[in-house]
Amino acid sequence: MKSYSSKLLENAVHELCRLPGIGQKTALRLALHLIREDRSVAEALGNSIIRLRNEIVYCKRCHNISDSDLCDICADPSRHSDILCVVEDMRDIIAIENTGQYHGLFHVLGGIISPMDGIGPGDLNVESLVERVQSEGIREVIMALQATIEGDTTNFYIYKKIRDICPHISTIARGVSVGDSLEYADEVTLGRSIVNRLPYEQTLRK
Repeated sequence: MKSYSSKLLENAVHELCRLPGIGQKTALRLALHLIREDRSVAEALGNSIIRLRNEIVYCKRCHNISDSDLCDICADPSRHSDILCVVEDMRDIIAIENTGQYHGLFHVLGGIISPMDGIGPGDLNVESLVERVQSEGIREVIMALQATIEGDTTNFYIYKKIRDICPHISTIARGVSVGDSLEYADEVTLGRSIVNRLPYEQTLRK
């Protein structure tokens, strides 16, 4: 850490550096920007972060980040309640929602199976997915996980868990490049991948 003329500035830069993707130069630029702005700007930012950390909850139905027990998507009566799209986290929900091509519900796993990282099926929201398929009359589950070995492993695990209780299991078309996360796919490509989804069984025969 560089030496600064102000310990307060140094502390602020240090804390900002702890955020993902924020290096020391960027942190310093952000801190100096906040100093130059009106005091209310910094206060609003600080208060919003504190409220985010203290008041955010997870939807009891789909595990999406929410302000209340049910997220806005689960509480929306216009959504197709018999179609469920399985994603890794809320960033994927945002990416899919931005396409405007999907109108069903979501289920957030909270990660993907990754033995190298010590993440197994028991660490994910898989059992609650099985319960939803059984209890909510789900006619199709769309698996929209990243096109990696870990994503494919998770897809197959879920497929084995629900194949006897779900009429249709599909996966997004591979318009998304292998190894890419959904959040980085452009909206047109991702939208087409949702619309042109394939029966999961077809991917097993390739």
